[in-house]
Amino acid sequence: MVAVLERRYPPSWAEEWDRVGLVLGEPTAAVRRVACVVDVVPETVAEARAAGADMIVAHHPLLLRGVSSVAPTTYKGRIVHDLIRAGVALYVAHTNADVAAPGVSDALAARFGLTGLRPLHRPSPGSPADGPGRGIGRIGELPAPLTLAELTRHAAAVLPATAWGVRAAGDPGRIVRTLAVSGGSGDAFLAEATAAGVDAFLTADLRHHPAGEHLAAGGPALLDAAHWATERPWLDDLAAHLRDDLGVETVVSDLDTDPWTVHAAAPVLDDKEPRP
Repeated sequence: MVAVLERRYPPSWAEEWDRVGLVLGEPTAAVRRVACVVDVVPETVAEARAAGADMIVAHHPLLLRGVSSVAPTTYKGRIVHDLIRAGVALYVAHTNADVAAPGVSDALAARFGLTGLRPLHRPSPGSPADGPGRGIGRIGELPAPLTLAELTRHAAAVLPATAWGVRAAGDPGRIVRTLAVSGGSGDAFLAEATAAGVDAFLTADLRHHPAGEHLAAGGPALLDAAHWATERPWLDDLAAHLRDDLGVETVVSDLDTDPWTVHAAAPVLDDKEPRP
């Protein structure tokens, strides 16, 4: 199982700060059923155990930063103990799955029917991840032009539902033909989206000042979706790969692990109504 995952998502493709690969479990243990999740949290662990999974393959690392204890009295320590006690292995494919082709952003691009895909941010020449089609994010053509307002509604319909939904920045009537997408946090790639000449860029975790300065400089329109929603589509591709290559059973978690759980849109004020 590990060998198959590492052929598709080599650990050497991950960023230096990342922590990927086998986290828990015996490398030689038999795996019959795999649970595919974005986040390793108590709820997804319970879901995997209830499904009879022998292994969890997660996108986000459980132990990204150094820890001095995995005591069961700590949040992450309890998860580690629960997994070991249940005999459930844990494997992580994070930035190495982001840069892969196909990878996280290919699955996101497919939700929009994008064609003519190319990377948004390419790996450094000569780096382990450098290669045809690989890189962070994807740029492609929409099947038909949409206004930014239409694209925002379309994004909310084709992405997994969250309380966050999808918000956009820019002229609502702007025509969008070319779209860049990047699963997960993407405001580090605003300059690349501008340089690529796309009409809009969809990602997650956009911040106030970088977004405002980007638009003021004439950059493409922005769509900001929930982090979990932009990465959840990849789980379907991962599950299909494991079924096809290894014949194992797979279960995909649709449990929304986005931390934002309540959304209220501001009321639309009548033009004649005095504003506070």
